[in-house]
Amino acid sequence: MDEKYINALKALAELNRLRLFWVLVHVDQNITVAEAMDVTGETQYNVSRNLKMLFNANLLTQEKRGKWVYYTLAKQTQPHLVSLVGSVKNLPKEDFFDVSSRCLKRLLMRVNNECVVGSNSQEWLSKL
Repeated sequence: MDEKYINALKALAELNRLRLFWVLVHVDQNITVAEAMDVTGETQYNVSRNLKMLFNANLLTQEKRGKWVYYTLAKQTQPHLVSLVGSVKNLPKEDFFDVSSRCLKRLLMRVNNECVVGSNSQEWLSKL
């Protein structure tokens, strides 16, 4: 059996990775590690590891711009990944309300659609 099926399923089998992926599916934007840390409340190590696992499963792409690495939803052409993304997209929104609203607040802190504030900044904490 091809590992690509197993890797994609494993990547979404953990709650924090599923939450990150759900947000990326629904906000249709890229996200940095710092932004993902504020959205999920997880440590830099955990967020980086989770995003890397989603990237390695071909669910995300990454692009380095300045000091930030932006992760975004990968364009899917393989039927099993298209179905997987569709399944996540159709999960109930109310189960992800907290992470979704935090993400939208965090993305509003961007300047010219670029992340300019690190994680746990005073500016972010004042928005909570």
